Amino acid sequence: MSPPPTAADQGAIVLFDATCLLCLGAVRFVIRRDPRARIRFAALHSATAGALLAAAGVTGPLPDSVVLLAGGRVFTRSAAVLEIARRLRAPWPLLGVLRVVPRCLRDWVYDQVARRRYRWFGRNDACGVPTPEVRGRLLD
Repeated sequence: MSPPPTAADQGAIVLFDATCLLCLGAVRFVIRRDPRARIRFAALHSATAGALLAAAGVTGPLPDSVVLLAGGRVFTRSAAVLEIARRLRAPWPLLGVLRVVPRCLRDWVYDQVARRRYRWFGRNDACGVPTPEVRGRLLD
């Protein structure tokens, strides 16, 4: 049996809530703006994500919508969003200027959207068939 994958083995990996339509839209958004396919994806509640998080030493509860594993680090909430934007083609890396906003305020805004995302954007109750472009970037 092979050891579980690590984020270092995989490059930048976004773990996302696969039932959230906002999150699924964000995955498609990132894929369109990452033409070199440097970012890969896995459902946050999948076995692959569990193995990646365990390998990264994450044991506590995480936000239930987005986590970025990159460069041996774990980014959550607003920090994950800004790190993902930094890896996209222009102009999205410019969102990095939002780092001047205190993290507690950025995370508060993030939490407000995350808490209401199903109500505002809906839920994906059925497993859709990903396009070949998306399928090639999914880890599970």
